[in-house]
Amino acid sequence: MSAQRTYKCLEDSRFERKGYRLVPIRAEDKYLIMQWRNEQLYHLRQAAPLSQADQDLYFDTVVAQLFEQAHPNQLLFSYLDPNQVCIGYGGLVHINWRDQHAELSFIMATGLEKEYFSAHWTTYLSLIEQVGFSALKLHKMFTYAFNLRPQLYAVLEENGWVREAVLKDHCCFENKFLDVVIHAKINQHVEH
Repeated sequence: MSAQRTYKCLEDSRFERKGYRLVPIRAEDKYLIMQWRNEQLYHLRQAAPLSQADQDLYFDTVVAQLFEQAHPNQLLFSYLDPNQVCIGYGGLVHINWRDQHAELSFIMATGLEKEYFSAHWTTYLSLIEQVGFSALKLHKMFTYAFNLRPQLYAVLEENGWVREAVLKDHCCFENKFLDVVIHAKINQHVEH
C-alpha cells in the first residue's frame, strides 16, 4: 500500500460519511479503475479499452502532477467502503477556478450497479459536495451524462440537483445519436 498523497488545494483531503470515504486517488486502485472503465465504456467519454500500459502512463504523467499543482484541472478520489476497500472512483473534472465550477465524475464497481446504484450515488454526492462546496467553496457543480442511464437522473434530482439542459443528439453511440443531459447544483452556503 502506498503512502496517502494530498492535494495542495485542500486543507483536508479525506472526506467521510457513514463509514464511506473519499481519499485522494490511490495508485493501488489504478487497475481496478481501469477494469471498471473498460466494463462501462458505454457511458464514458473513452474511445477504446485501456491497457495496463495506458493506465500506468496516465497515472505517471497526469495523476502524479495533480498533487503538485495549486489549482489542478481535476481532483480524483478513490471511493472506499467501510472496510477501506475501493468500490469506485471519481472526482471533480474540468475545474474552472475563475468561474468556480466543476464537472462531477463517478463510477462504481460494475458489480454494484444493479442493486446499489442509488445508494452509492447518494453517498458519493454527499461526499463530493463536501469537497466542492465545503472545502473548495465552488459556486456550482454539474454532470454531463449520455442519455443511457435514466436511473441516474432520479438519484440526482432526489439529492437536490436540477436538470439544467439537454443537448439534443450531442453524442454518437453505436451509430445512434443520443442526448446529453446536464444536471447542476449551486452552492447555497457560500456568498461569492
